[in-house]
Amino acid sequence: MRTITKIGAMLAGLAAMSAAGVAAAHPSLVSASPAANAPASNVTRILLRFNERLTPRLSGATLTMTGMPGMANHPDMPMTDVSSALSSDRTALVITSPRPLPAGSYRVNWHVVGADTHRITGTHEFTVR
Repeated sequence: MRTITKIGAMLAGLAAMSAAGVAAAHPSLVSASPAANAPASNVTRILLRFNERLTPRLSGATLTMTGMPGMANHPDMPMTDVSSALSSDRTALVITSPRPLPAGSYRVNWHVVGADTHRITGTHEFTVR
């Protein structure tokens, strides 16, 4: 009888740890368009897709031009005319520009909050030709 009790306690402990592992998961970036470090053209929209639903008021992104063809030592230039919002299913950040981005390299600094309420940050870089 004692062995059955120990086995039951071990199974209950494993189930609790498994459930805690799922609850402690953070949102993570699963895909992006344009793709990371890839050249693109005619870019007016950047899509960052995550593995879970995001909290709208606590998630967003900024876009910075980090380089321009023919200009050595181009200083970082924040793109102030872009906006970011969540997709209708709340699993993607969508950064929108009113006109195509000029040729150059870009960095998206993003921050998201998912079900676990932890703020997660990251970057995504791509090039426009």
